[in-house]
Amino acid sequence: MRKNLIASLAFLLASSTAALADGATDGKVKIGILNDQSGVYADFGGKSSVEAAKMAVEDFGGKVLGVPVEVVDADHQNKADIASNIARQWYDTEQVDAIMELTTSSVALAVQAVAKEKKKIDIVTGAATTDLTGKACSPYGFHWAYDTHALAVGTGGALVKQGGDSWFFLTADYAFGYSLEQQTSDFVKANGGKVVGSVRHPLSTQDFSSFLLQAQSSGAKVIGLANAGLDTSNAIKQAAEFGITQGGQHLAALLFTLAEVHGLGLDAAQGLTLTEGYYWNRDDKSREFGKKFFARTGKMPNMIHAGTYSAVLQYLKAIDKAGTDDTEAVAKQLHELPVDDVFGRGGTVGPNGRMIHDMYLLQVKKPADSKEPWDYFNVLATIPGKEAYIDPAKSGCALVN
Repeated sequence: MRKNLIASLAFLLASSTAALADGATDGKVKIGILNDQSGVYADFGGKSSVEAAKMAVEDFGGKVLGVPVEVVDADHQNKADIASNIARQWYDTEQVDAIMELTTSSVALAVQAVAKEKKKIDIVTGAATTDLTGKACSPYGFHWAYDTHALAVGTGGALVKQGGDSWFFLTADYAFGYSLEQQTSDFVKANGGKVVGSVRHPLSTQDFSSFLLQAQSSGAKVIGLANAGLDTSNAIKQAAEFGITQGGQHLAALLFTLAEVHGLGLDAAQGLTLTEGYYWNRDDKSREFGKKFFARTGKMPNMIHAGTYSAVLQYLKAIDKAGTDDTEAVAKQLHELPVDDVFGRGGTVGPNGRMIHDMYLLQVKKPADSKEPWDYFNVLATIPGKEAYIDPAKSGCALVN
């Protein structure tokens, strides 16, 4: 009898272990939101992205495969070494299954390398460089909200068509800035324009005067701001002090979102052309999400916040479809499942991990044209995903046959 009891217990233990392996391997699913929460990009993503992730978990039901879903977060301070150390700790000792958001391209590239080494999922919504789905692509890495190519096609393309055929770039001195400048330069030249010069500035600089004077003296019709967050806002404010737009030059904010327009105010931002992957006041579905987000954050979402919501939701759908949180199985589902939510409507994921979805060319309204708080944009055009993003076959990703 004792032998039969032992055999029965062994069978039950083996069965439960197998069931656990088929489901959530450690009895829970843990998602890490790693981004800038105190620096130049804190409004761009920051704690609001954490809330967006929590909203996605709640809307999914709080559980997947019968186990709870937990969201943790940390501030990487825009430093790749700090981000890499947090990622290793999360993956190695804190049972984090996937890391998302990852504002700042240098950070995203570093964490994606760690995730690839550890065979863990990462989904980038906050960083822009196309290298993430190009030469640095990973079978477990995904790029969700936007990238430098989409911004160049949107904002750069619009201004060249409007006669802005000579450019000078004010560029953030790190991977994101270089990529954004290069992508936009290529697009300007391909459409008959020219680049007359560029200058690079440190991240989080407070004084743009010397850089703006170089841009002003270049005589370029368009000054392309290949930066983001407070850097872009500060450059625009100081450009006004130098009378740059009054002198006939146009400022192109190549990565500017609703969050930065709100911080700058319509008086200063009016007339700017920009590109986003989401606008809360575009239709009923986006308004519904925007108001729900506002109720818990006190602000309307930009494409980083809505993109993070979408990425978390799609990750949970992939786990549910795979029947396990095993990385290989989930990555396969992330590549195969269509994206159908408030952000990535009709989106698809390419073999290089790039989520392909429509982008929107927007223009900041004049104060008199804004009908309600946060009503900041006119939608000038919809840019189809296949135009906005690089063909995976031409991306330089070694995973693409």
